[in-house]
Amino acid sequence: MSATVRQRDFEEYARAGRQRLYRTAYLLCGDREHARDLVQSTLARLFQHWHRASRAEHLDAYARTVLTRLFLHERRRRLRDLLAHARPDPAPAEPRPELRVTLMAALGQLPPRARTMVVLRYWEDLSVSEVAAQLRCSESTVKSQCSRSLTRLRAVLGEAHVYTAEY
Repeated sequence: MSATVRQRDFEEYARAGRQRLYRTAYLLCGDREHARDLVQSTLARLFQHWHRASRAEHLDAYARTVLTRLFLHERRRRLRDLLAHARPDPAPAEPRPELRVTLMAALGQLPPRARTMVVLRYWEDLSVSEVAAQLRCSESTVKSQCSRSLTRLRAVLGEAHVYTAEY
């Protein structure tokens, strides 16, 4: 396969898959600009390794794996940088009640890895084994993290589910 054909194949995939990747990226990071950056980085990584990626049985799953690993790597790096240069934090501010009702605010309170598991498991509708394979962890870790995360989300959202259940 010539380089031109490979490039054309990649461009077709990038055009078709960009919106799906953006949606997942936005749910992971909660910021439009950061989500766009994550998608760009993911597509750059896919292009760099297109000879391997294009042979994947499920290209979307491959791309989503690249996206989630980039997100987690970036979060770990950012946390290391913050810890290296941070002073002790003051007491956290009280959460604003109006933000507690939104899912994005609630997701933002989860640690990056737990948030990733919840998004992949319940938004992307992946099985426990698929999430475990993508994040290179055991299925029991996915189950326990998702269970704890859902409990935390319910606590953060409070009575919001009562109002949505009436419709």
